[in-house]
Amino acid sequence: MSSHSPIKKFSRRASLGMLAAGTTSTAWAFLGEPDHLTVTRKDFTLHNWPTALDGFRIAHLTDLHYRPGDDEELFEKVIAAVKKEAPDLILITGDYIIKDPSSLPELCAKLKDISAPHGIIASPGNHDRWHCSPGQLLKHIESAGINYLQNDGTTLHIKGERIFIPALDSIWGGHINPARAWKGHRKGDPVIALVHEPDVFDQLHPERPISLQLSGHTHGGQCRVPLIGYAPAKVRYGRNYIYGDFQKNDAQLWVGRGIGTVGLRVRFSCAPEVSLLTMRAPS
Repeated sequence: MSSHSPIKKFSRRASLGMLAAGTTSTAWAFLGEPDHLTVTRKDFTLHNWPTALDGFRIAHLTDLHYRPGDDEELFEKVIAAVKKEAPDLILITGDYIIKDPSSLPELCAKLKDISAPHGIIASPGNHDRWHCSPGQLLKHIESAGINYLQNDGTTLHIKGERIFIPALDSIWGGHINPARAWKGHRKGDPVIALVHEPDVFDQLHPERPISLQLSGHTHGGQCRVPLIGYAPAKVRYGRNYIYGDFQKNDAQLWVGRGIGTVGLRVRFSCAPEVSLLTMRAPS
């Protein structure tokens, strides 16, 4: 068979095509997708959500992992997206830093630019608890006008209704205390729980009232197999629930993809995300 046969020509073309596709995908994963912010909109019908608050909108941010000098464009997009969406409440479920707590003041200066009518409430993640003291977190996060809760809860009073928001410490980086966090809950009030690691849901929902748990930690896998959405990399306390919405009886869970990255600044088929969640009363 000739060295210039159609089969060999096709093989060379296919190889070059695959190489070009691989090079393009790699470039996108490192240089494009980490800054390609998306806004995910989802409705949650909660079994005990009051009719008076039907349509209440929550912006959920998680896993900011701010990298000074690298994340400026990304965080400009985050701030702009939250302002444009104008949510009723902003909730943040931890991991503000990666390793260096010196990035916290700069991040919190940026977070001063967002606000919501019913405030911003935040809880810690494992990276925060590994590398920051609770005092550091409280000082800097509250300097941005954010209510920082760690194994504590608060009740929002809106239109004559009550929403209870408990926020746990990181189970990996700290010590969770659900009894303390739920201490102020009044029976029947809807609960929006802030819990960094999603797998804690399996421990909480049989024991504590939860209408909706908000979590992050997994980054949605950070790099996923396109089309099938498979996430090869798993993380401790983030193996059972990697991304999306889940339900066990009346308790629901939302796991966001997060904003920043750990390890290499790379994402593939798993873009950074601001979640815009609309609460619905049962019909």
